[in-house]
Amino acid sequence: MTVRAYAVERPGGPVRRYEYEPEPLGPLEVDVAVTHCGVCQTDVGAVDDTYGISRFPVVAGHEAVGVIEAVGSAVDGTRLAVGQRVGVGATAGACFACAWCLSGRQHLCTEKDDLVLRGVGGAFATRVRAGDWRYVHPLPDALASEHAAPLLCAGITVFSAVVRYGVRPTDRVAVVGVGGLGHLALQFLAKWGCHVTAISTTAAKEDDARRFGAHEFVVADDLLQGDSGPHADGGLQRGSGSFDFILSTVSADLPWDAYLAALRPHGTLCVVGVPHGALTVNPLSLLLGEKRLVGGLVGTPEETRQMLDFAARHDIRPTVEPFPAARLDDALDHVRHGRARYRAVVEF
Repeated sequence: MTVRAYAVERPGGPVRRYEYEPEPLGPLEVDVAVTHCGVCQTDVGAVDDTYGISRFPVVAGHEAVGVIEAVGSAVDGTRLAVGQRVGVGATAGACFACAWCLSGRQHLCTEKDDLVLRGVGGAFATRVRAGDWRYVHPLPDALASEHAAPLLCAGITVFSAVVRYGVRPTDRVAVVGVGGLGHLALQFLAKWGCHVTAISTTAAKEDDARRFGAHEFVVADDLLQGDSGPHADGGLQRGSGSFDFILSTVSADLPWDAYLAALRPHGTLCVVGVPHGALTVNPLSLLLGEKRLVGGLVGTPEETRQMLDFAARHDIRPTVEPFPAARLDDALDHVRHGRARYRAVVEF
């Protein structure tokens, strides 16, 4: 069956209608008719070839929600069935045979199927194919499709960092950036039980940050100057040694040593936003307090299921702006220029 997609044929666009014939369905594969797909900064990076790895034409899109249209012969019929509402995220398959997969760390598989790297085959289309049924996630009824879509990349990226690096309900944590990832991180961490501080360059985002669950709000310049700000009530201790965990969700080069200084001993600075340049730190920023500087990726299939369940139970929802498929160019441009509040979602 012909797939009608939206492709970009050169860096920067524009989006064009594009049709292709998929290969016959493999035994582990699942075809999903797409109803909604989030627009991520990574999609913009793919169509703009920001990372120098795009293969044109590019059909981007990796936060897909839809209905199962067909399943392969080896798909577990007790888990998935034609007509079921499901999500397919940034990773759509893994080898399940390497040391990483066999130890439950499929996100580190060197053979994993990343939708954004496919070229043709992303979810800005009438249909997307998952390379392995274990990456097709049944959705809780409590999650509307337009809300579930951004959780499949932005949501799981921040949730898996919380799980993987052992954040505790008793921890004092900070989220750098109140944007597409940050507004979800604030909600997850607040419901996790942490004391949460939002750090932003934009003072006007304070009301939103508090609505998403932040207990404190700090303008980044105030933190870096050692000023806890008018609302901190002593929570930042003037920016030094305040936090057990800091999650950077912004795609920007930050004064990393200053953020490491804001950690308590044994604290962790986790970077999930992609900095524009080299990430450089003074070794003493890490050594003297035995601190950690770590990265984060999207989660495993099990972590994704845990995240969807947690979001449904705790009423965690992304704030979304819907776009019809005919306005995909506008949606990409909206994200490209940082205007989304807070996730753009395309409806097919």
